[in-house]
Amino acid sequence: MKLIVTSATLDAEKFSTYFNECPILSIPGRTFPVEIMYSREPESDYLDAALTTVMQIHLTEKPGDILLFLTGKEEIDTSCEILFERMKALGPAVPEMVILPIYGALPSETASRIFEPPPPGGRKVVIATNIAETSITIDGIYFVIDPGFVKQTAYDAKLGMDRLQVTPISQAQAKQRAGRAGRTGPGKCFRLYTETAFQSEMLPTTIPEIQRQNLSNTILMLKAMGINDLLGFDFMDPPPTNTMLTALEELDEMLSIVAMISAVQTVFHRPKDKQQQADQKKARFHDPAGDHLTLLNVYNGWNNAGRNDAWCFENFIQPRNMKRAEDVRKQLVQILERHRLRVVSCGRDTLRVRQALCSGFFRNSARKDPQEGYKTLVEGTPVYMHPASALFGKAAEHVIYHSLVETTREYMHNVTAIEPKWLVEAAPTFFKVAGKDGMGMSKRKKAERIQPLHNRFANEDDWRLSAQKRQVEVVVVHGDEQVC
Repeated sequence: MKLIVTSATLDAEKFSTYFNECPILSIPGRTFPVEIMYSREPESDYLDAALTTVMQIHLTEKPGDILLFLTGKEEIDTSCEILFERMKALGPAVPEMVILPIYGALPSETASRIFEPPPPGGRKVVIATNIAETSITIDGIYFVIDPGFVKQTAYDAKLGMDRLQVTPISQAQAKQRAGRAGRTGPGKCFRLYTETAFQSEMLPTTIPEIQRQNLSNTILMLKAMGINDLLGFDFMDPPPTNTMLTALEELDEMLSIVAMISAVQTVFHRPKDKQQQADQKKARFHDPAGDHLTLLNVYNGWNNAGRNDAWCFENFIQPRNMKRAEDVRKQLVQILERHRLRVVSCGRDTLRVRQALCSGFFRNSARKDPQEGYKTLVEGTPVYMHPASALFGKAAEHVIYHSLVETTREYMHNVTAIEPKWLVEAAPTFFKVAGKDGMGMSKRKKAERIQPLHNRFANEDDWRLSAQKRQVEVVVVHGDEQVC
């Protein structure tokens, strides 16, 4: 068998070494030259600098579409509104600008507009996350604006929390972004950071995902392949040992509920101009017990409606993600049938679903704090109910959550209300009955307050990507090393 591994950005030398010095074939892409331009000084506000650059290109440069890279939905939606208002203020004498967003949660019918040509004499401006680095190619792009940041998830194994953080991109990502401008003809890339920052502050390649992600799915896959010595496994980029041990600990019990839940991206769509309508429709699916059963209500509603796209649009549900959830469900059913395990419905007795979730996610349990929010039972970490949760504002005393994500706060995602006695039944080595409240920790650890992410809007230096500014220290963790 001959295996060919292809990528535009991977570290070819590392792969060659791992696969016994296998040959490296370099295939130059059929691209046009791209002129790279850097900022003379660090930008105090990269978002404002990016939008100003868009307007300058539109008003002074030759015809050709623009691709602007930003970090996420909120930034992109805000930028679209600002550009629309600036174009409106200039009046009809200025050539038309078609402003198009693209990010992962965007409905496919809206996202597909980025591939349509602009009107005659006009210009298309595509504002995208890093999805436009490699996943899609948009014809007609001659200008790329790269502020030098990306939003990515880093997993904290000790706290069992995903931290969604804005970080500088790598040199490989910067080169890939610039290359987007040279697909149709000679182009230009405007890097909103200094050349010194590119050379000395950006990592050569992106930190491998396996070193910064929750490894539960990876562990399950390796176990299914018959690999038992996971800590000694020959990974190309070994993940942190703590992350591996945490994943192993979770999956002693996780196998009992694999058939009960399926994780997909959010199925709900909340357009900026119809947020109230979308929230009202979503509330109709809310289950008093929490988010897992709310998702079940959505799936059953979609299934009963004949899996109809029109039903999805009416209820602000993303049909693409519903189809993805259905595919995952079919795969799980096939696995259960292969192992001759019965697939039985619990009917309306959803209490059993909540008990199964509790047995699988007992480590992810939290109790309502008298002062504010919740505290996790295992670590004593202050956490909060996400505003999008079906339990937001409800009096749920004890809950389990699917994941923690740190943005402006440590938010619990996909939360279900539970009875405290279920925790004792599921994990007697972790929990025992104690005191008036009937709940306690067998080995209660000292509660530690997690410092929230630095407020990126606090002062102008927070966004600077340059050795000239050191008021804010950025630490990039790479393996066991810390590079400041």
